Amino acid sequence: MKEREISFGTDGVRGVANRTLLPEDALRLGLAAARLIGGPMLVGRDTRLSGGMLSGALSAGAASGGARVMDLGVLPTPGVAALAPRLGAAVAGVVSASHNPYPDNGIKLFSSEGRKLAAERERELEGLMDDGLPRPTGDGVGAVERLDDAAELYAEAVLERLHPSAGGVKVLLDCANGAAFEAAPLILSRTGVDLTVVGDGSDGTNINEDCGSTHIHSLDASGYDVAFAFDGDADRVLAVDERGNVVDGDEILAILARDLEERGRLARGVVVTVMSNLGFFKAMDSLGIPYEVTPVGDRHVAEAMGKRGVSLGGEQSGHVILSEHTTTGDGIVTSLAILDVMVRTGKPLSELAGVMDVYPQTLINVTVEDPATAKSVAASEGVERAVAEAESRLGTEGRVLLRPSGTEPLVRVMVEHADERVCREVCEEVAEVVAGVGVEA
Repeated sequence: MKEREISFGTDGVRGVANRTLLPEDALRLGLAAARLIGGPMLVGRDTRLSGGMLSGALSAGAASGGARVMDLGVLPTPGVAALAPRLGAAVAGVVSASHNPYPDNGIKLFSSEGRKLAAERERELEGLMDDGLPRPTGDGVGAVERLDDAAELYAEAVLERLHPSAGGVKVLLDCANGAAFEAAPLILSRTGVDLTVVGDGSDGTNINEDCGSTHIHSLDASGYDVAFAFDGDADRVLAVDERGNVVDGDEILAILARDLEERGRLARGVVVTVMSNLGFFKAMDSLGIPYEVTPVGDRHVAEAMGKRGVSLGGEQSGHVILSEHTTTGDGIVTSLAILDVMVRTGKPLSELAGVMDVYPQTLINVTVEDPATAKSVAASEGVERAVAEAESRLGTEGRVLLRPSGTEPLVRVMVEHADERVCREVCEEVAEVVAGVGVEA
């Protein structure tokens, strides 16, 4: 019987655990990685109920291919990436579906340098998984070992690069009942902050549930100087200032860009995605900071940064890459960087966030049958006509961005305009057309 096909999307392999992403799939991927890349291999995961099942299968597959596997247990995705070069791994795997609901899961792979595996390498792995790869016996079989101090090693790696003295700053952490529940408090507490932690009670099913960066508007940060909310695997973070205002990824990037530029440490501007707010681009123009715009996805941001030697990049969603400190988006490192700016300048986060004006933005996620349908709906003649008409109405004071999700059965419709009412109306009109085409597809 022909093996099920496995393909990498914009953020690794994703699916519903035990339905469209099986332990057999994880085993085959681990075996292919061991045979193509070799070992040793690190494996980490978030707190999903299916995490142990899939990480165990991934580890078993890699060991079956002859790789020595170090099981890091629950650890943020950027923590696994950071430990790859530190522990001499040839490849690192993370079992996580990031901000998705708990029934979903996924597998991301990182290189020995702690960078997301190149797309070409992923294609090679896809081809190998159907090839009936040979498996060693005897002492050729790899061992699976548990590394119990992974969170401590990650903390050391972070704090030796960025360690603000933030004594007395009142900080609230929302760990999204996810992978940051141990590492984030461990790291932030060593900066001297007055720390309160929520979202650190995972039961395997409550990751991202009414908490974390995907539900930041429900986070009560009253009485704190700053609150940080991570997503399920802590590769992204959003903040809330002392006045209760959400500070999103664009504002975080703008704060860090201005600070680095003023200190002469911003190399070749900033890399952001098409989802960044118009206010961000206007702020960068006013500061004389160049920027490059990529498709959505921190992979695209990281690749553009690497090619040009850029020191800062990220997404509105809170993925921020500070190449001086990290190889991938790291919510904990980003939190430290914001704290560092607050402490050095003596300014509250609300004042720092004033570096940019946020244009009204409306985002509607239209549900369709599956990710493949999302692509065809977004490219349909009816939807393209609706977008063109919307752009004509908005003129130069706004824009429309429509894109299918790479990991979920959604078409995202985003509209920006100086007038919030117009912004909302246009977005609803386009979303209605997308929904109609989706029903017919």
